[in-house]
Amino acid sequence: MPRAEHPFLSLVVPVFNEESSIDVFLATVAPIIARQECEHEILFVDDGSRDKTLPALRAAKTHNPSIAILSLSRNFGKEAAMTAGLDHARGDVVIPIDVDLQDPPELIAEFIARWRAGADIVYGARMSRASDGIVKRTSARYFYKLFNMMSPLQIPFDAGDYRLMDRRVVDEIKKLHERNRFMKGLMTWPGFRTERVEFERPQRAAGRTSWNYWKLWNFALDGITSFSTLPLRLWLYVGGIISLLSFLYAGFIIIHAFITGGDVPGYPSLMVAIMFFGGIQLFSIGLVGEYVGRIFNETKGRPIYIIDKIE
Repeated sequence: MPRAEHPFLSLVVPVFNEESSIDVFLATVAPIIARQECEHEILFVDDGSRDKTLPALRAAKTHNPSIAILSLSRNFGKEAAMTAGLDHARGDVVIPIDVDLQDPPELIAEFIARWRAGADIVYGARMSRASDGIVKRTSARYFYKLFNMMSPLQIPFDAGDYRLMDRRVVDEIKKLHERNRFMKGLMTWPGFRTERVEFERPQRAAGRTSWNYWKLWNFALDGITSFSTLPLRLWLYVGGIISLLSFLYAGFIIIHAFITGGDVPGYPSLMVAIMFFGGIQLFSIGLVGEYVGRIFNETKGRPIYIIDKIE
């Protein structure tokens, strides 16, 4: 079925303490969207900002009627804000994009062209991570490898949330109601025809990122535990192997005692063994606890976000 030449376009822009980025973002994006000659909306989701982000959005809206503002009642996190934006976006095509302009708006034209040619999802992926520090670059590379090794769902390397999605893809994502949300996985999960567009990621246009290594660690943990039970299964195998080795060692001790008739004191080795197995047990219990905690959150059935106001 042929696609519309001029689809209704929704940009979904989660923001948190980004007052200095709003005007720069709009000044960059507005002419790019105008060249597409598409009816459009720019849906900002204010994720409980504590600075003047919301007043800046309201001021911008007085000059740009295509702006819509969705204010959450508090900070729920970027994944929840992204979910709120997708739930309320009206477009035939929907593009989540960061306000800091590290997702180059210039790709929007290419995204739409690929969509017109038949792609249901067109995602942007970084050509390189040369601008990142060695710790972030290395951890990101191994996260993608580990996730794709452990999960039946394969997420594309070096791709963020920046992508175009057809309306039917968005409608399928809206059916996914889990509370621990890993949007890279959720936006990949429906499948459909997907294409990749590579870009060099620029520096932030304004403001400072609110992400740090601790948040990135928790983000990665949410991603793996949301889409894979392999960590639980892995410790079943580890426990089986350790038990087998323990039985073999116990047999060796018994045979050795019968043959030599002596019992050699082994306090150091005993303590090492106790600490090793104790550590294994605590680690495995903690891993199980991560999954139990997620089950606990799901069974409470609390909403993913709460809307304070739609403007």
